[in-house]
Amino acid sequence: MSGAAPRGAPGQRLRLAFLGSPDFAVPALRALHAAGHEVAAVYCQPPRPAGRGKHEARCPIHRVAADLGLTVRTPARLRRDAAEHAFFAALDLDAAVVAAYGLLLPPAMLDAPRRGCLNLHASLLPRWRGAAPIHAAILAGDTETGVTIMRMDEGLDTGPILLARAVPIGPRATTPELHDALAALGADMVLEALAADPPARPQPEEGATFAPKLSKADGKLDWTRGAAFLDRAVRACEPWPGTFFEHDGTAIRVLEAEPVAAGSDAPPGTVLDALPTVACGDGGALRLLRLQRPGRAPMAAEEFLRGYALPPGTVLG
Repeated sequence: MSGAAPRGAPGQRLRLAFLGSPDFAVPALRALHAAGHEVAAVYCQPPRPAGRGKHEARCPIHRVAADLGLTVRTPARLRRDAAEHAFFAALDLDAAVVAAYGLLLPPAMLDAPRRGCLNLHASLLPRWRGAAPIHAAILAGDTETGVTIMRMDEGLDTGPILLARAVPIGPRATTPELHDALAALGADMVLEALAADPPARPQPEEGATFAPKLSKADGKLDWTRGAAFLDRAVRACEPWPGTFFEHDGTAIRVLEAEPVAAGSDAPPGTVLDALPTVACGDGGALRLLRLQRPGRAPMAAEEFLRGYALPPGTVLG
């Protein structure tokens, strides 16, 4: 007579920890909770000052976990926090699920769950390891990306792969659109990985690329680049860090644009017409469709130009 399946076996209700912080991780946490898994603790980034009043704001995962009545922990650091390592081990976990958490896990935490720590990553690893894989895929002009579920090791997104699914990148795809599609797909895939416990396969090093965290400075448009690249930058960097140019000491955000043929030998950054269309480094041009001044609402270009002049011949920084 066979006994009951051991705790943590494929298809069983599992005792889990969830580690994540931004909106991208929310569908996965909700899916795990709805599926009946026991989420013993949720780890996320600590509250930080935000907004004009600089009041402390909780990250999206913190808010959702609190609404679900889950235990939330917000350590600022983990690597040398022996007390946190001991707490995590004492949770007696079957597995941990990690999605855009923001901190590297030390070996003491990676090794604690019986089935290890599973990471939900928004690319087809080993392409675009790192913090900004969705932005990087659009910026590079990739025609597809996807979601990888991997078992974590001490490296940065280098662990063996359990599941991977591809998603096409459309010619006008934006980061918010791709973000939402991959987050929803990842939630389904992490449930599948926990239920089936598929065999892991090592990542190949061939084709590995890195997608570093972006800063505000990365959003400044370099008009010496080609028009197609700048178009991808606008679509990749919305909403963060946002793309912008400078004019008369003002940083003006570009929320939407499109590449067009120029037929002009004007220097890069020159406004070519009243639309406005701006010369780029490859002889092409970028037509600006939606713009925003600091402290003002986003506007279509025609409306924006009624209150802010960018006449032909203006050179943008």
